[in-house]
Amino acid sequence: MAPDFLTLFDRPADTLASAPGRVNLIGEHTDYNGGFVLPTAIPQRTTVELARRDDDLVRAYSAEFPGPVLSYRLGEEARQGRWLDYVQGVTQALAVAGHAHGFDARISSDVPLGSGLSSSAALEVALLRGLRTAFSLPIDDVTLALLAHRGETVLVGAPVGVMDPFACHFADERTALLLDTRSLEYERIPLPSDCALIVLYSGVDHDLTAPAGYRTRRAECERAASLLGVSSLRELGPDAGPRIAALPEPLNRRVRHVVEENARVRQAVEALWARDLLRLGALFYASHRSMRDDYEVSVP
Repeated sequence: MAPDFLTLFDRPADTLASAPGRVNLIGEHTDYNGGFVLPTAIPQRTTVELARRDDDLVRAYSAEFPGPVLSYRLGEEARQGRWLDYVQGVTQALAVAGHAHGFDARISSDVPLGSGLSSSAALEVALLRGLRTAFSLPIDDVTLALLAHRGETVLVGAPVGVMDPFACHFADERTALLLDTRSLEYERIPLPSDCALIVLYSGVDHDLTAPAGYRTRRAECERAASLLGVSSLRELGPDAGPRIAALPEPLNRRVRHVVEENARVRQAVEALWARDLLRLGALFYASHRSMRDDYEVSVP
């Protein structure tokens, strides 16, 4: 059994915060293209217990990675390729925003790691929630999610979109979160009470920092946007079909997926409001076919 906070730091914690993992219902690979996503929260959560310090030292322990308490000084954050990087990313992002405070933290989680359920964003959001409370930081909710995003993209080096931290901070288990990743406007859509979510593990671990896969698709989208003369693929609508078809392979298929997926998200919201689950299911199938055939990010 992992040691408790008192055993680790010889004093009790003064703040407790948590955040859930998330699953995305539809709207895949649209967030870094300025599009629409529709995630929801899962029951599994990451919990952070912490206590304020009066100096610039950060000490942290993870129950999921048994070992000694790790520490560093504020201002000396550096990527190490391990779980502490996510803590360092948060404190570095906070320092840029003008908030630098030392603390002791114990982290525990039942969000599966490497399964595409945003275990890293859940950690970052939970830690930011705890630090906001502990130090009475003047940080609003949107800023908190953006700080979590900055922490993961800058220090950790994962080129993620904003969906994960926004979902972990704003989503709940009773609703789907319709998020416009360009404007950051969001709306909660009630989920049918007579349905349940089932998440299946494909056997493929998820690593957003890996040089291939996710990074390759993002680079392809950026290249396509440049060729089309738009700042992001969000600017393309249904009438862009001929321009998309003229792109070289496989960029034409990547863009087609993103444009059609944005439309599917809006249609899925309509289906949820109408409680039309057959239509919703058809949209999910269409999304998965597109991810398999046009975006090529599926598994056998």
